[in-house]
Amino acid sequence: MIRRNLEEPLRAAASKMPIVALTGPRQSGKTTLCRAVFPDVPYVSLEPLDTRRYAQEDPRGFLAEHRDGAVLDEVQRVPDLLSYLQGIVDEDPAPGRFIVTGSQHFGLSAAITQSLAGRVAMLDLLPLSLDEVMRFDRPLDGLWEVLWTGAYPRIHDRELDPAAWLADYVTTYVERDVRQVLNVADLEAFATFVELAAARTANEIHLSGLGADAGVSHNTARAWLSVLETSFICHRMRPWVRNARKQRIKSRKLHFLDSGLVCQLLGITSGQQLRRHPLRGAIFESWVAAEITKSVRHRGLPARLFHYREAKGLEVDALLEAGNRLIAVEVKSGATVGSDFLRGLARFGATVAADLEGDRYEPRLIYGGDDSQSRSAAEIISWRRIHEYEW
Repeated sequence: MIRRNLEEPLRAAASKMPIVALTGPRQSGKTTLCRAVFPDVPYVSLEPLDTRRYAQEDPRGFLAEHRDGAVLDEVQRVPDLLSYLQGIVDEDPAPGRFIVTGSQHFGLSAAITQSLAGRVAMLDLLPLSLDEVMRFDRPLDGLWEVLWTGAYPRIHDRELDPAAWLADYVTTYVERDVRQVLNVADLEAFATFVELAAARTANEIHLSGLGADAGVSHNTARAWLSVLETSFICHRMRPWVRNARKQRIKSRKLHFLDSGLVCQLLGITSGQQLRRHPLRGAIFESWVAAEITKSVRHRGLPARLFHYREAKGLEVDALLEAGNRLIAVEVKSGATVGSDFLRGLARFGATVAADLEGDRYEPRLIYGGDDSQSRSAAEIISWRRIHEYEW
């Protein structure tokens, strides 16, 4: 397995805090990373039913066997265990005693907020970023192959067929994980809902319309979308607001975190088909949003990523707040920079960014071509080099 970018932030967190919580989607590499970074720490998975039952029925006895510390994998299976960890680390707050992992951020976060505030560092491990994908021996052939393959580590590490692996991933997720987060009586309806949501990636999300198309209520659509978010399948990008006097669109924009998963849900069977698909631009935009998010989160930092749209039509695909910097990102899937590619960034810079009080404004265009350029209007970045820039 290749080296992950989160490796050093994970070591640093474990050198300071008694507990480190590592969350992320299933199969993002959490177990592999923890066992590589902490090879001498006992590893315990809470997936097996007998181990889980032991931890549930006798948490003190279970933890007494690991008083010197352990990697507790999939700890959201036994969230009450975290309250017992509190007493143990209060007695001995030595850093790096326990590493806990989970694939459902909401349940784990709620338990940590209640039990371990001030005692835990929280990190997210998402699927591979582009630079991590490039560390494997098998190179991918171009942009559309990269997007269609997706970024789950097992596909690249074992050179698996992406379509087959992702199909199994969707089936496992729908039939197993969803039932543990939310009582979904009609799995077929939920599967349809997920496919409809995938078709809306990189678009502002309206729950009433999504629910109506899926044949469920607004409240059900809200609950189901929350399940997708808490399981790191997608996220909703908030609208950016600096001047409340201007009329802006307040809807959140939906982005799936893995382009290969979107392709699987939409029935796209190859990179060549994706190249001609009507949603190729939206899938590319979500891929860019995911790459930026990974770049920030895999340094152990929160990703303050927004979108912007005014009622009069001015749009910016993504805005990243990084300290005193405001990075505006326009995304175009075309391989040639068109004359209109920079128009939105120019309007935003002239009208909105000009009013920023001391913030450093950085316009960037990410496109589907191979050449990067530094222009006065914006930094033009090839998709191949997105990981070379500071986000």
